[in-house]
Amino acid sequence: MKEDRKHPLRDAHQDIETAREIPDTPQTRSASYRLAYADPEFLCRDELRPVRLQLELLKPELVMSEYGVESTIVLFGGARIPEPAKKHEAGTAALAELTRYYDEARRFARLMTEKSQGHEGRRFVIVTGGGPGVMEAGNRGAADAGGVSIGLNIVLPHEQAPNEYVTPELCFNFHYFGIRKMHFLLRAAAIAIFPGGFGTLDEMFEALTLIQTRRMEPVPFLLFGREFWEKVINLEALAEVGTIAREDLDLFSYVETAEEAVRTIEEWVPRR
Repeated sequence: MKEDRKHPLRDAHQDIETAREIPDTPQTRSASYRLAYADPEFLCRDELRPVRLQLELLKPELVMSEYGVESTIVLFGGARIPEPAKKHEAGTAALAELTRYYDEARRFARLMTEKSQGHEGRRFVIVTGGGPGVMEAGNRGAADAGGVSIGLNIVLPHEQAPNEYVTPELCFNFHYFGIRKMHFLLRAAAIAIFPGGFGTLDEMFEALTLIQTRRMEPVPFLLFGREFWEKVINLEALAEVGTIAREDLDLFSYVETAEEAVRTIEEWVPRR
C-alpha cells in the first residue's frame, strides 16, 4: 500500500505564521530578523533584481501550467481605441474611425475561443495585455464564448487596472516589460496585431524579430487593417533598400475581418 506522506521539511508558510507569534522585542523588531522571503524591503533591493526577474518568470508559468494552458492566441492592440458605442470619447476623428477594430477583435477572440472548446485541454487561449481598448475587446470576446482568457497587466505610472473580462485566476501583474513579453510568446500559436501605439509597435517588432532571426518558431502573424499599417510603417521600403530580405515580408499577413483572420490561421502553412 502506498503511504501518503507530507514533505519531511517544515513548510515555509508555517514559519511565517510562527514568526508572528514570537514575542515583540527590540531584536524581533529588527529588519535583519525578518524571514528573507517575507521581507518586502529586502526583496526590493537593487541587488535582488535577478531574484525578482526569476519570480516574474516563474509565477505566471507555474499558474498557467497548473491551469492547463497549452497554447495561446496573442492579441496586441491599442489601449485608446474604445468600443463603437463610446466612439464619441475618442480623442480624434481618426481614432473614432478605428473603433471598428474593437468589434473585430472581440469577434475574432470569440471565434477562436469557440474553436478552442472543441479540443482537449486548454488550447488557443486568448491572451492580451489585460487593459482597456482592443485588449478589453479580446478578453470580452473570449467571455462571450464562455471561455477563459489571460491578461498580462503591467504597473504603469498612470492607472492601469485589468479589464473586467479577464479570467481572474489568469490575471497577472508585471514590473518588467521584458518578462511580460516573454510570457506573451512562450505559448503563442498565433499572433494578431490590431492598430495601436508605441506599445503595440514594440510588441509587434519584438515578435517579428524573434521569428525573423529564428529565435522563435514561425506562427501565423496577422496585421489587422492594411490601410492603417501601410500608412504607419513602410515595410516595403525596408525590403527595397535591403535592410530586410524580400522574403521577410512573408512573415506576416494583412487581414481585415475576424473571419478572414480565422481562415488564415486555419490555412496557414509555415514557410521552409
